Amino acid sequence: MDFLSNVEEKFEVLKNWNISTKLYIHFLFIIRMPRRLIPKSRLITILDGARVKYKDIFDLKQFYDDLHEYLQEHDWGSEEMGGGEQFETYYDERVNESGSKEFRIWWRLTKVPKGTAAMTYHLDITFKCLAISDTEIVREGQKMKVQKGEMELTVGVYIEENYKEGFDKSPVLSLVKNLFTKRVYKSIMNQRKKEVYQETYAMFNWIKQWFKLKRYLPYEETKSFFPSTAYPSHLKE
Repeated sequence: MDFLSNVEEKFEVLKNWNISTKLYIHFLFIIRMPRRLIPKSRLITILDGARVKYKDIFDLKQFYDDLHEYLQEHDWGSEEMGGGEQFETYYDERVNESGSKEFRIWWRLTKVPKGTAAMTYHLDITFKCLAISDTEIVREGQKMKVQKGEMELTVGVYIEENYKEGFDKSPVLSLVKNLFTKRVYKSIMNQRKKEVYQETYAMFNWIKQWFKLKRYLPYEETKSFFPSTAYPSHLKE
C-alpha cells in the first residue's frame, strides 16, 4: 500500500478542520520512516536521523545526479518503481519572496542483499534545500552557472526481517519464532548489520568527499570517479 496514501488517510481529519495546506504538508514531513508501514517487530534500525549539511556554492543538479548514480551502482532502487531509476517518492518546490527556492525531496530506496531473501535493506534520504539561488563562478577561464545555498541530507537505514512475516501468519510457527531467530538467524543478522553499516559509512564518506567536507579516515583513499562540483569559499581552487 502506498505510504502517502496511508498518511493522507491518517490526516483526513486535519483537512476537515480547515488546517492550511502548509501545516498539512508539515505533518507529512514529521512521519517517521521508512515509507512503508512495517511492524516494529520486523524492523531493525541501523541509523535514524544521521545528517550531512553543506552551506556554500555547489552544482545542485550535478550532486543530485551523481548521488543517484552512486546508489544505483550499489544496487539501491525505488521499491514502488520495482527497483527502477525513479527515486523520488515526494518532491516539493517553493519560491521565496527574495526569489530564492526551497526544495523538499524524499528518496525511499530498498535493496535485497545478495545470498538471502530473508531480509530487505531500506535507505531513506530526505533532501532539505534552503535559500537556493543561481550564481556564476569562473573556473579555468570558463564561466559556470551553479547554485548557492544550504543543503541538508537526513538519512535513515533499516533492515526488515522478511522471514518473520511467515511466522506471524501461522499460529503454530509464531510459537517458535523467537527460538528460530536466536538459533538460526542471529549470526546472519549480525553479519548483515555490519555489512549495511559499513556501506552506509562509505556513502557518507562519498557525500562528504563530494562536498569537500573534512573527513576522518583510517585509510588512504583514491580519487573519486565523481568529480566534485562543490566550491566552498574557504578552499582555494
